[in-house]
Amino acid sequence: MIKSKKLKIFNDPIYGFIGIPSALIFNLIAEPCFQRLRRISQMGLSHLVYPGANHTRFPHALGSMHLMQQSIQILKFKGIEISKDEEEGLLCAILLHDIGHGPFSHAMEHSIVEGISHEYISLMFMEQLNRKYKGKLSIAIAIFKGQYPRKFLNQLVSSQLDMDRMDYLKRDSFYTGVAEGNINSERLLSMLNVFDGELVVEEKGIYSVEKFLMARRFMYWQVYLHKTGLVGEQLLIRILKRAKELLLAGKELPCSSALRFFMDNKISKENFNQDVLDQFAKLDDVDIMYAIKDWQDQDDFVLSRLCKMVINRRLLHIKLKNRPIDELKLKKHFSKFKNEHSLTDEETAYFVFSGETHNQAYNAEYQHIGILRSNGKITDVAKASDQQYLKALSKMVVKYYICYPKVAI
Repeated sequence: MIKSKKLKIFNDPIYGFIGIPSALIFNLIAEPCFQRLRRISQMGLSHLVYPGANHTRFPHALGSMHLMQQSIQILKFKGIEISKDEEEGLLCAILLHDIGHGPFSHAMEHSIVEGISHEYISLMFMEQLNRKYKGKLSIAIAIFKGQYPRKFLNQLVSSQLDMDRMDYLKRDSFYTGVAEGNINSERLLSMLNVFDGELVVEEKGIYSVEKFLMARRFMYWQVYLHKTGLVGEQLLIRILKRAKELLLAGKELPCSSALRFFMDNKISKENFNQDVLDQFAKLDDVDIMYAIKDWQDQDDFVLSRLCKMVINRRLLHIKLKNRPIDELKLKKHFSKFKNEHSLTDEETAYFVFSGETHNQAYNAEYQHIGILRSNGKITDVAKASDQQYLKALSKMVVKYYICYPKVAI
């Protein structure tokens, strides 16, 4: 166990100095599985759109912990009892909430493993660390799983107004330069309170909540679901799929041992054991980019072209529509590319395809944001607001896309 006194604070560009509150937190940060987050990009391939968006999950985890420290202090000042053990449990839970992310964060979440979310893998890492630290993470795990009896503690970690969202909106806005995503986290935190065991926002903070929800909507359509980032993620998924097909057919492809493990084995919840977790802990963005750089020189047309598209940013053309894609248009692009390069239908489908993406800025049915009125009553923020657009944010917005090569490749 590390007992070094060299590092007491991190200098963060968003919040300034972030202190390490305890020896346990210090040791968790020093764990190799947590240091791995330095090599996991926060925003996938968004840097193809916003050149500054090269930050990683590591500072996001620290920033979320910093906001949690502030929220705890504010709630305790307002008379909410939070024990020392609960406080450390909250800090550990939010610090480790993203530790299970795979390469490029959400981009390849279901490509490396099948049907397993990053939250599930985060929980496995936390349980592994809990055994190492002899039960010191038990409260953190209960909070993370939503099983701790005090509901507001879980809501601070995972809800529609949690420390995770507050940090990533502010942080991603900073690194992309998209000012619309910048929120006033200090004001939001100062308006937090607890009523009947649940996290609420005092009535004076309703305008800050409105701005928070609008910022989330802007960031999703302008950044997280930007069409260029979207097509980049689709290419990553297809590169891995094609590589797996070639390996299955007996072709030899160079890659790291960690990546090879997941290429050779079909991993699902049923066989995701400790050995698999150890292999996953070795996997990061570097493994994927090393493989893509090497595979661009392979003789397979599909794999080579897909890799070159990502490396050289010569991506597929993508169009977003409000209605489902016209099948005739899709077939037209499909047939044209297939005939130009003498490909099979299966090979052509890697380059010409359609899909859909969706966004819901606020889900009133999932842990709604309660506004604490001066009369002591709780009202959902969508009803409490005098802005009609807030009700519209509760609706699921679906957009449809078509992808195809725009120039000869």
